[in-house]
Formats: sequence, structure tokens, C-alpha cells
Amino acid sequence: MLFLACKPTATIVTSKEVAVKKGLYSEPKPLTTAETKTPEKKKKHTNTVVASKPVVTTSTLAKKVNIENQNEPDIIVDDENTSYLVRQLINTASENLGVTYRGGGTSKDGFDCSGLIYTTFKKFDITLPRSSHQMATVGTKIDLKSAQKGDLIFFINRGQRRINHVGMVVEVTNEEVKFIHSSTQSGVIISSTKEPYYNKTFVQINRVL
Repeated sequence: MLFLACKPTATIVTSKEVAVKKGLYSEPKPLTTAETKTPEKKKKHTNTVVASKPVVTTSTLAKKVNIENQNEPDIIVDDENTSYLVRQLINTASENLGVTYRGGGTSKDGFDCSGLIYTTFKKFDITLPRSSHQMATVGTKIDLKSAQKGDLIFFINRGQRRINHVGMVVEVTNEEVKFIHSSTQSGVIISSTKEPYYNKTFVQINRVL
């Protein structure tokens, strides 16, 4: 009687029983039984397989966590909108804060402005021109208001006729742009476009990434 009673409503699925009969639903019991039987057959050979998965997975995750933890504390400026590469560029450049200025320098013995930027990007297999003037010809010019971390910022120092100073943007807040660079007087420091000197000598910002 129950089976016949389902026939008139065959086109409408009103219960799991009907769904099972129509092949639209698989009851849990057959799945549970199948899963129970499988380990019994594999128990003799499963010890190695089961043990290997956690080891591989755990070590892989551990490596990823260690890599993240090694870098995060050193990053000066960080947010969800900043790419991993940009954060590492900022991190790498910031490791040189306090290093003295040296004309033509590209090491911790001393950097000139373009030397700091060139060396920082080179570490990530990105080769930029060696001079600030040539760097200013690479990438796309961006309005100051659209500046982002990782962009290059250029200046023309007093008495010069063409771009002769470069830094890398590390922070953008409202109308202020902070950048890391190697200045002739203070070496590698972080400055701001709100400072009168850099506000007057600012020329352009290039996006190279």
C-alpha cells in the first residue's frame, strides 16, 4: 500500500524515501557501510598511508607559517591592499635604514639614492636602470594622489635641471606620501612630501610593478 501510495505523487519529491526511489538521493547507510568496510580491508596497508599524509601536510604548512612569521615583524607598513612583493621590497629597503650615503654605493658600506632602489629591486630579480634620471623613464607616471606603496618617487634637487633623486613610496595617508631614500646628509631615511624641501623639489611618481 505504501509503495502504491507514492505513485500518484511520483513527480513531486516530498521525502527522502521518494528521493531514494527516484535515484535523487543516496541514503547515509550505504555510504557509512562502505566507509566502514574500506578501512577494515586497508588496515593492513593503511598505517603507512595515513601516517604519511599528516607528516607531509604538517611540514608543508609549518614551512609556510615560518616564512610568513620571519618577514611580518620586519615590515614597517602593511595592509591587506599591499601585495606580498611590495611588502618585501619595503622590508628589504628598510633593513638599510641608518646606512650612510655614498656616491655610487650599492651596499651597506653606503648607498646613493639610485643605488638603494636599484639594489632593493635587484634582490627580487627586477633590474632597473642604474641612475635616478634613467629610472624616471621606466613604468607609468602616476598622479601624486594615486600613489601606492612600491611606486618610485622622483625629485630635482636645487640647482639641477633634470631628475637626480629617487626614493620608494612606503606609505600613503590622505595627501601625504612617505618614501624611503638615501639622502646626502642623513643616509637612508624615510621622508615625507609634506616636508618643505621635498614638497618643492617633487617631480613625479612612476609605477614600475
